[in-house]
Amino acid sequence: MNTPQTLAFGTEAAHLPIKKMNIQRRALLPNDVSIEILYCGICHSDLHAAKNDWGGSTYPLVPGHEIVGKITEIGSEVSKFKVGDLAAIGCIVDSCGTCSHCHEGEEQFCESGWTVVFNSPDKISGGMTYGGFSEQIVADADYVLKMSDKVDLAASAPVLCAGITVYSPLKHWKVGPGKKVGIIGIGGLGHMAIKIAKAMGADVTVFTTSPSKMEDAKNLGADHAILSTDKSAMKDQRGFDMILDTVSAKHDVNVYLRALKVDGSLVLVGLPNEPLEIGAFNVVNGRKSFSGSNIGGIAETQEVIDFCAEHGITADIELINPSEINEAFERLEKGDVKYRFVIDLKK
Repeated sequence: MNTPQTLAFGTEAAHLPIKKMNIQRRALLPNDVSIEILYCGICHSDLHAAKNDWGGSTYPLVPGHEIVGKITEIGSEVSKFKVGDLAAIGCIVDSCGTCSHCHEGEEQFCESGWTVVFNSPDKISGGMTYGGFSEQIVADADYVLKMSDKVDLAASAPVLCAGITVYSPLKHWKVGPGKKVGIIGIGGLGHMAIKIAKAMGADVTVFTTSPSKMEDAKNLGADHAILSTDKSAMKDQRGFDMILDTVSAKHDVNVYLRALKVDGSLVLVGLPNEPLEIGAFNVVNGRKSFSGSNIGGIAETQEVIDFCAEHGITADIELINPSEINEAFERLEKGDVKYRFVIDLKK
């Protein structure tokens, strides 16, 4: 089935709102699948891209990289899926497939550069890719994930970005029973990190600037909640094996570096617009590390989908209609969401 056009929701410029638009999807190639999009999460990165906060946005732009849907057609060479299967797409829809990182299942580090699901040069069709704020998408089956029919699909959509973004570093830094883990911030990323770290068996402490979120942290499964503006309480924080920093605004990371044990790591997954300053003694004393992590590869994304399904982990979401995207963006800028907006594309 050739569907050259599909309804989408995007923007024509950084200063303009999200609106309905028609976009063109490619005709099905032998290893492609066509997916009817049922739900798509809204990540802060979608907002940054739409507003061109990081530079490099190309318009028209259709955001969306937490995509869950149903296979409607498969190419002649596809054996991984059949029509009617539930499927998902995250950030990555293409990579070189030949470099050492791709061979190791870490397409996010592809030496030739991986193709982002939206606002990325499309090596197959030309132009730029369009994301999941749309009714349909065509993608290479090798970059499409399998979804269980036993999960809440809408609440599982954020696993495709928020879930993998926190799962990958938690796994890489070997979080598990006996490990003391800190999580900075309770938002889209932070609330998923609490659930996943607890499912891994760690002792979890949440740091938040919001007194109103102290109880939320405990309800999400955290063992401890610390108000990071309380200097006395922060001085008492010591011995963390790892602290995961999910904050996307400028903040002081040094107080957290001091809370690490010897050889501990502070790992950044948030994306602040401004540089963060690190005091040399805070890493030299104790042989501590300040590191970063960026999503995960296709195999690891499938792994976190399966992990969350096995442990009953979903995001806390607010389901919205496409007509409410602009309002959701405004609320997201203010931090007024607990903890992820998800668009119902069936409405």
